[in-house]
Parts: sequence; structure tokens; C-alpha cells
Amino acid sequence: MAPDSSPKPAVTADPGRSRRLAIAAVLTAIALVAVSLVIGRLSAPGDSDPVDSSAEAGFARDMQVHHNQAVEMAMIVRDVTADPDIRLLAYDIATSQAQQSGQMFGWLAQWGLPQAATDPSMTWMSLPPLGETSHDHAAETAHAPGSQMPGLATREQITELSASDSVAAERLFLELMIAHHAGGVEMAEAVVERSENRVVLDLAGSIVKAQSSEIELMTRMLADRE
Repeated sequence: MAPDSSPKPAVTADPGRSRRLAIAAVLTAIALVAVSLVIGRLSAPGDSDPVDSSAEAGFARDMQVHHNQAVEMAMIVRDVTADPDIRLLAYDIATSQAQQSGQMFGWLAQWGLPQAATDPSMTWMSLPPLGETSHDHAAETAHAPGSQMPGLATREQITELSASDSVAAERLFLELMIAHHAGGVEMAEAVVERSENRVVLDLAGSIVKAQSSEIELMTRMLADRE
């Protein structure tokens, strides 16, 4: 039989599939980091393991969700921009927040706590800071249990980012990520006020420092695109 010489249909790349694969690769790194962290000791000497309803456990669960959305947004903008500064920023955000998310996954495993909470998200932020009573704190509570995490983008905003390109995508990404980082800083500062666990305090402090610095950088980058 003569070989079939008819033209073959062109294979069209699916950018959505490529993006999903890239996000999956980054999130797989989270699990690998978590495994490596579980092998070693995650608590400083003298620290007792937090309980399921603690601020530390709530922070670890909610901040994983918060960080994972930052990874998602960073991978989206890397696919739709050719700007090297935006691509480098997105890469740094994706890798650093995936690594930190893996650390928090590892904490919960080491503490013998489930990854999923029985309480609504943000319940831990309604706990009074150390040294305050529930009565003192009641009037100051900004986030009720089950409320939206500070700075979290909506699914509509994520969809809009995915549909944008070029400078429009860069501007939207910077706007969303500035708000996202501000929310992450707020959550990290909240756990610092509610914890004495040195490992948790170390990570929370590094989040405040790094994300505050990136907010300043992104604010300048956004001004350059107005």
C-alpha cells in the first residue's frame, strides 16, 4: 500500500493547557519541599506542637491558600508578557511562595494536624493577640470567621488576568499582587501577635519583610506603566 501523503492537520498549542501544566509543576514542588521538611524537626527546641484550633494551625492552612493563589497569578502573567522584569518578578513570587507553602504543609504534618480545618477560614484571626482578653479584642476584630482572606483576588479577577495580554496584563497583575501582598503581610503580622512558636515567627517575619519590599517594587513598576 502506498504511504499516505495527504497533509496532516496542524497541531495548535493550547496555552491554557501549558499554563495548567506549569502551575502543576510548581505545586508539585510544594509537596516535594513538604516531604523534605517533614523528615527533619520543624519546631525549635522547647516549642510544643500547636493544637488544631491554634493561631499557628489556622495561619498555616489559610496562608497556604493565599500563597497558592499568588503562584497561580504569577504563572499566568509569565505566560502573557514578554517583559523580562515582570517575568523575573513572577518567577521569584511563584518559587518563593511555593516553597513557603510547602513549609506550612510540613508544619501541619509534623504537628499531627489535618491539612483541612474544621473551623471556617480566618477563625484564627478572631483570636485575641497574646496578652489580650477576648473582650478587649472583640471590638477590634476585622476578619470574622469565614470571611474573605485579606488581599485575595476573586475568580472574576483571575479570569480577567488570564484574558489580558501585554501591558494590560502587567498592570492588572501588579494591582492584584500589591493588594495580595498587603493581605499576606496583614496575616503574617496577625500570627506574630498570636504565637510564641519560633519557627512560625521566623517564617512570618520573613514574609512581612519580603512582601513589604516587593510591594514597594511593584508600586514603582505600576507607576512606570500608567
